[in-house]
Amino acid sequence: MIWIAVDAMGGDEAPRNIVDGALAAVRHFDLGVLLVGSAAAIEAELERAADVDRRSVRVVDAPDVVTMEESPVSALRRKPAASIKVAADSVARGEAAALVSAGHTGATVMAAHGAFGMLPGVDRPALAATIPTRRRPAVLLDVGASAECRPQHLLQFAVMGEVYTRTVLGTESPRIGLLSTGAEATKGNELTREAHRLLKASTLNFVGNIEARDVYSGDADVIVCDGFTGNVALKISEGLVEVVEGLLSEELSSTVTMRVGSLLTRRALRHFRRRVDYSEYGGAPLLGVAGVTIVGHGRSSAKAVRNAVAMAYRLVTDRFLERVGHGTGAAAVSHH
Repeated sequence: MIWIAVDAMGGDEAPRNIVDGALAAVRHFDLGVLLVGSAAAIEAELERAADVDRRSVRVVDAPDVVTMEESPVSALRRKPAASIKVAADSVARGEAAALVSAGHTGATVMAAHGAFGMLPGVDRPALAATIPTRRRPAVLLDVGASAECRPQHLLQFAVMGEVYTRTVLGTESPRIGLLSTGAEATKGNELTREAHRLLKASTLNFVGNIEARDVYSGDADVIVCDGFTGNVALKISEGLVEVVEGLLSEELSSTVTMRVGSLLTRRALRHFRRRVDYSEYGGAPLLGVAGVTIVGHGRSSAKAVRNAVAMAYRLVTDRFLERVGHGTGAAAVSHH
């Protein structure tokens, strides 16, 4: 049986949503979950789920939590019994095959990096977010693991994103784009100009620069950027979706003539929400670390957690780390 270590204390609605989501995954897949965190709080949530096969659930006590306002470096040093660290260490020891957390992203990245180390040929980790486009889902990376990047890091992100997109989204020969301020190779800053040169010289299917307004156009299957830029792009998009949804709802309820068609439009709104909803994917894999790690949204619902655990399970069964290792190894060879 494949076991997934879940940081039960990470996320705005922890431990309730986390435990509920993990149990939903246990019901649907042939997997077990290690629920890591305050044993008393986790047991209290488990009381509500009498139907779950307890042989598929283990509780690992970890009294401390890294809170959102803490610096991950000092928090992990000060709190060796923090849930995210205990969960990562359990994977490093082989008690579980993958790590899932919706807690502090920085702490998750550091704990995973500390416990697993990096894959050969990869210098920096990258969070890969699945985003909707007009055609099919695409991957944007990095969205928050490595704020400061050098050109070769973006090349590594491109290689990892390419393998991930082929493996998980089933896209053949993914088109790689570089997020920049203009389509021309001369546009952007020093980082993007040099990264453009490296990507162009690589064996990847590089389609050139992608401007921010074209991120969701479907012109590229993998869009590469540094973690600072990617995080800003993702947060702006999330905020925009919420605003658009609110405005649409207001318009629908305020116009009487629309009420007739409002059932149809509400259905359309539901479809819209499902297409742009991060909970459908569950989380963003942390690529580059030598252990399967899924980072969930802080506001993860039980459904999002279930999907994050399912994604971790899938990456383990697909031998994803080996594939990324081969990909980055080959890229390193062709790059020299």
